[in-house]
Amino acid sequence: MTAVRRAVPVLLAALALLLGTGAGQAAATGYRYWSFWERSGDHWTYATQGPSLARPDDGAVEGFRFSVSADSGDASKPRGTADFATICSGTAAESGTKRVALVIDFGVPADAPSGETPPARRTACARVAPSASAAEALAAVAKPLRYDTNALLCAISGYPRRGCGEQVGSAGSAASEKPASSSSGPSLGLPIGAGVVVLLAGAAVWQFRQRRV
Repeated sequence: MTAVRRAVPVLLAALALLLGTGAGQAAATGYRYWSFWERSGDHWTYATQGPSLARPDDGAVEGFRFSVSADSGDASKPRGTADFATICSGTAAESGTKRVALVIDFGVPADAPSGETPPARRTACARVAPSASAAEALAAVAKPLRYDTNALLCAISGYPRRGCGEQVGSAGSAASEKPASSSSGPSLGLPIGAGVVVLLAGAAVWQFRQRRV
């Protein structure tokens, strides 16, 4: 019985390590994509609808940021100056149109796809029809745009050249890339490892019973 008691803490520690590893791997998953933001006062708010549905008013400021993130909660915001008066200072108002200020942040090298370098962040003032969407405002100043079959925005001004919302090994890292359609569930190593721990515990009990016979 002493041998079993000594084995239990070791087995529990091994199981905790396996559980911790699995949780860490799940938490590290992220996606590389263009996020869409709306300026409210002096801060950015993650948009609740896509740029093709959003209909900004005249004087609005919209932002796009390319980065790796797990979800909207940890997505990187557009950087730098983001006020309408500065961005659209050289674009006069015209009757029958609206002006939308855009901040286009191509992100940092660490978030770039392999072999690509992000262009410098830039701003633009789009003059579009009063009913134009944010996507139409973006298309007016930042072609070529690229979308996938699900209308997900994949590239602005041709960046990146390939890929669209792909899953990567860790948020903020370009390592261990795999398609977004791949399973994001826990690694098989977790249930297999847990099974090994159970087998070891059973073996310890069996050995103890054999010694008593």
